[in-house]
Amino acid sequence: MDLKQLLRKGRGQLVEFMPQAEAAGLAETLVAFANADGGTILVGLGITGTLIEEVEPEHLEAVLLRAQGMCRPPVHTEWQPLDTIQGTAVAIHVPRSPELHSLFDGRVLLRSGPNNRPLSGEQIRHLASAKGTGEYEQEAVFGASQDDFDQETIAEYAAKRRLRGPRGEKLSDAELLSDSGALDADARPTVAGLLLFGRNPQRALPQCGAVLVRFAGTDPTSGEGLPGYIRREEIDGPLSRLIENLWNAIWEEMRRESVISGLKREERPEYPPFAVREAIVNAVAHRDYRLAGRRIEVRMFEDRMEIISPGGLPGHITLDNIVEEHFSRNPRIVKGLYYWGFIEELGLGIDRMIDEMIQAGHPAPQFEARPFTFKVTLRNVRQRPVSKWAESLNERQIKALGYLEEQNRITNRDYQQLCPDVTPETLRLDLSDMVDKGILLRIGAKKGTYYILK
Repeated sequence: MDLKQLLRKGRGQLVEFMPQAEAAGLAETLVAFANADGGTILVGLGITGTLIEEVEPEHLEAVLLRAQGMCRPPVHTEWQPLDTIQGTAVAIHVPRSPELHSLFDGRVLLRSGPNNRPLSGEQIRHLASAKGTGEYEQEAVFGASQDDFDQETIAEYAAKRRLRGPRGEKLSDAELLSDSGALDADARPTVAGLLLFGRNPQRALPQCGAVLVRFAGTDPTSGEGLPGYIRREEIDGPLSRLIENLWNAIWEEMRRESVISGLKREERPEYPPFAVREAIVNAVAHRDYRLAGRRIEVRMFEDRMEIISPGGLPGHITLDNIVEEHFSRNPRIVKGLYYWGFIEELGLGIDRMIDEMIQAGHPAPQFEARPFTFKVTLRNVRQRPVSKWAESLNERQIKALGYLEEQNRITNRDYQQLCPDVTPETLRLDLSDMVDKGILLRIGAKKGTYYILK
């Protein structure tokens, strides 16, 4: 990232400004960045990018050495001079560390937005556990070779990265794969590499796909105790294709309603698109890929959508701090999805997801964490309220009402297509029953007959 990009991002999860080189403050930020997702410290600059104090390389090295001595264990860093109009500043790059770091006085700090936050004993234990298992994405995949990479996907990623990556960056394919964590030290494909660039990553990692299930009602089973779904689709491919294909399948199943805004008629989807996309991107980015046999599940019901991700909450994240805190179980996958354009800004997606749902008139998303799963539930409260007569309707009639909610009218032919295994006479009686109950209004006669909600 060049200086303009860092200034544009501003002080936050990945960027800190330090007007003067000072060992104690530097040590705190080194530890906080290393324990989180890494970051860049701009020494000598104020938050507006103005040079406050020119930094001499010899002085910086001395301060950095003292700061490293305050860290347990020392934090790996790289630094480079930054030439500005006013003089020279320095950028210190801190990578995410696989180890847990503390200060010499025992404090463990974690970067949380623009702050270096101290952790409690239980939070430290959770973070240490996550550090111990968080490098699975960097493991080489047995039996895989670089022939398993899809060149078209790599080329597409390279083009997207040029738009969001460091200005003027020119990397060969080999350098791009190495920088993205797609290859290990012996140039073998890693888990992250296959997931991001593999032609068919599910062949080696069958757990990394997704499944979409659309249910007819509000329950996973039908009235007869059989599966109540009307569509089930398995979705595979590298993560970029997985996200897009899963989103497209969800969009096909999402109902729309027409609303009048001013003099225009607008189509309003069942759920805010951003909220849905954020939920599925988070599931793909942060799931635990070590859990074999568990795929991401999206369950669509009449009144809600559930996105279920394998793996509990990572690191120190809890349901109480999920909005404010950030921690990546799979930092290289997250970085790759950022360059793809699926992730806008670390730690801000949950806030916007909540805002979008509330602005659309829905309840805020519901989060549920278990040891091996994490579930997001988006509820659709714009559904027509269930009347007392609904208790006397059968599954076919409820399905017909769902069709009417979307299409505004239904014919005998439409109903037969919805329920192809039922006799036309039974379906005719279903519709007549709903007319008699005052639910539907019959319009027309004979072949021109259709029904609308009364």
